[in-house]
Amino acid sequence: MFIAILGRQPALGIAELEAVYGTDNTSWFSDTSALVAGSSFLLDRLGGTQKAGRVVLELQGDWRRVSMKIVQEYAKKWYEKEGKITLGISAYGFNVSPRDVQKTGIVLKQKLKANGVSLRLLPNSDTALNTATSHHNKLGLSENKVELLVIRARNGRIIVAESIGAQNITAYTKRDQERPKRDVFVGMLPPKLAQIIINLSGAKEFGTLWDPFCGTGVVLQEALLMGIDAYGSDLSEKMIEYSRHNLEWLAKKYDASHGGPLSTWFDLRVGDAMDIQFINKHTVPLQAVACESYLGQPFSAPPSPEKLASVQKNCDHIISSFLKNIASQLQPDTSLCIAVPAWKDASGHFSHLPLIGHLDKLGYARHEFKNIKNSDLLYYREDQVVARELLVLKKA
Repeated sequence: MFIAILGRQPALGIAELEAVYGTDNTSWFSDTSALVAGSSFLLDRLGGTQKAGRVVLELQGDWRRVSMKIVQEYAKKWYEKEGKITLGISAYGFNVSPRDVQKTGIVLKQKLKANGVSLRLLPNSDTALNTATSHHNKLGLSENKVELLVIRARNGRIIVAESIGAQNITAYTKRDQERPKRDVFVGMLPPKLAQIIINLSGAKEFGTLWDPFCGTGVVLQEALLMGIDAYGSDLSEKMIEYSRHNLEWLAKKYDASHGGPLSTWFDLRVGDAMDIQFINKHTVPLQAVACESYLGQPFSAPPSPEKLASVQKNCDHIISSFLKNIASQLQPDTSLCIAVPAWKDASGHFSHLPLIGHLDKLGYARHEFKNIKNSDLLYYREDQVVARELLVLKKA
């Protein structure tokens, strides 16, 4: 059993886990964590999970009891441990101070020192180590670099897990910022979000994926790194050339060094998503469609009702036409994840595309999740007006 510490928007993270590990194997544990049943956990493929750990203890009680149990268990477990241990302790859901968490590690360090075992304790500026600290100290990636994730649910149930790693923020930054071709005018799709979209689309390793709004190729890039053959199209010839440059760069950079299943197969074409005839030109059936569609113009402040109605109508027309066009080309049960725009007003209320209310008439059924509502699938930051709403669909 594994526990996942979810990202800034936990609903997206648990939906992604459902898509990857199955509804029956995924459940909420706390407001910011989820339990995943299984024999393995592939953190590098998940955009919505910050850390993950293998469950080692389940308890009830307060922090004092948990602290005593951790000291007791690990003083015994590491009694004759060879080599220096690096330890971090992260507490979630407890009403304690960073000093309380740190004290647990200090007591354990003293007990081990009395037995001749050396332990380096990472300082806690907060009750939980941030992802950067966990990643840069390589916690969870070897037997002597350990992070204990201690999570308390609202019902008082407590889990202690040994981390298997944290999100590789260095790799995300390099893939995002070192790509040779970028264009701020077409939007900046974060690689983490691209991973979530791919996973929600149902695309699997050794499968095939089509992004009909490929832009500079972020979704295609992440698909290749997950071992998925990538097909891309875009209305702009410039964007197709940018994608080609970026994917060729990726293949050269990661072919020899990437630890996972890198695919180097991609195919790119210029074409308008509203009328392109793409899939029937290929002998390999496409497993999934994953993309960020047209989001309309950016706004730095909520637009007037008249302006919003105009932009909403235009986006609805383009995306409806796109969905109608590809419906005739998809096999029944083909899965899709499409990021579409939703607009937040000054009160925090979202306006959605009208097409969402009649997806059945466009030839699609919306996927229902066990752990969340579809209305929870919104990716945004507090200062943003235009959010990305993720539509997870099946071709009817």
